Amino acid sequence: MEQQVVLDMYMTAGVGVVALLLGMFFTRVAPVLKRLCIPTPVSGGLAISLLTLALHYIFKADFLFDGTIKDICMMLFFTSVGFQSNLKVLKQGGKLLVILVGLVALLIIMQNVLSVGISKGMNLDPLVGMATGSIPMAGGHGTAGGFSSVLQDLGLAGAPSVTMAAATFGLVAGSLIGGPIAELLIRKHHLASESGSSDVVVTIESSDASQESREEHLSSEEKSFRRYSMAAFQLFLAMALGMCLSKILALTGITFPTYFGALIVAAIIRNISEFCGGGSRIRLALDKIVSIGNICLSLFLGMAMATLKLWELSGLMLPLVVILLAQTAFMAIFARFVAFPALGKTYDAAVLVSGVCGFGLGATPNAMANMSAVCYKYHYAVNPFIIVPIVGAMFVDIINTGVITFFLNII
Repeated sequence: MEQQVVLDMYMTAGVGVVALLLGMFFTRVAPVLKRLCIPTPVSGGLAISLLTLALHYIFKADFLFDGTIKDICMMLFFTSVGFQSNLKVLKQGGKLLVILVGLVALLIIMQNVLSVGISKGMNLDPLVGMATGSIPMAGGHGTAGGFSSVLQDLGLAGAPSVTMAAATFGLVAGSLIGGPIAELLIRKHHLASESGSSDVVVTIESSDASQESREEHLSSEEKSFRRYSMAAFQLFLAMALGMCLSKILALTGITFPTYFGALIVAAIIRNISEFCGGGSRIRLALDKIVSIGNICLSLFLGMAMATLKLWELSGLMLPLVVILLAQTAFMAIFARFVAFPALGKTYDAAVLVSGVCGFGLGATPNAMANMSAVCYKYHYAVNPFIIVPIVGAMFVDIINTGVITFFLNII
């Protein structure tokens, strides 16, 4: 008989913290993890999810996690990204933004061509291909949950289990291949030298900080309670206004990520501050906002990876495993031989490639964590951290929905 183990939001947050601490320990004792740019929450979170997998099979335990704090951390992180969205800087990356949107569209199309093609080659229902294509890959768990009922109505039995399991597989795969591919590209093309930092925490930097203040930020020597308080107030105010914007956007009938409104509001506040001049800009505690965002990103990903139900993957039949492995291999090839050259073969391109692997197989937070791990080993890249959240929030789901609808009507 299956035993349910229910963890409330505080317990779930504690599990996320343990995952993060484990990941930091693993990275210190196994330098290969840092060398391959594997985010610390990923290594620690996978260790805990493997433990719950063992407990599931040994004691028939089914773990139920409360994701409330995880969702709050995600919202805080993307709000902090919005505060870093300086239009003056974004203009410099405008070309990269357009190219990345084109690459995303091509990736989504090819994911469906690949999975449907393999399904037909193995004499499977083409709907199986759709259930392992861009729906769970580029779409992640959200799109998988939304389209599973559609696939089931079209005749695919067990569609929810297949799509959610495939999304879980993609989340893990995207977190594991992004860093190593970027590392390979950076070393092969001599794009950057290592920072020499011995820290293992996944972080990003404020694009406005001087070298001196960046070093202060990285060494975590911030002692100003007042500025941290102001940063927290600004984040929560932007989140509150962002939820109002999200409710207005929902009236359009278009589905946006929950964090989209807060990200946009924070970006507006930041750029109004820029427009008003230096005196106003000082009132934004940007360095502290970034620090809070870093903490939330690490905790979010730690909880996300630790609460994965890996036993859902055991239900996948061999043909589905073949398709998902093919998707992972294709993602690696696409990132290395298509995305990297198209993005300019620069350091920013290598960082972006790690992000493409993250949201191409998983979700935008995984993309951000992949890029953070790469940047912490080398140095911060401004444009990727502005471009990827915009593409992930505004374009991926819209393009994916259109492509999925097209494929469902022709297969």
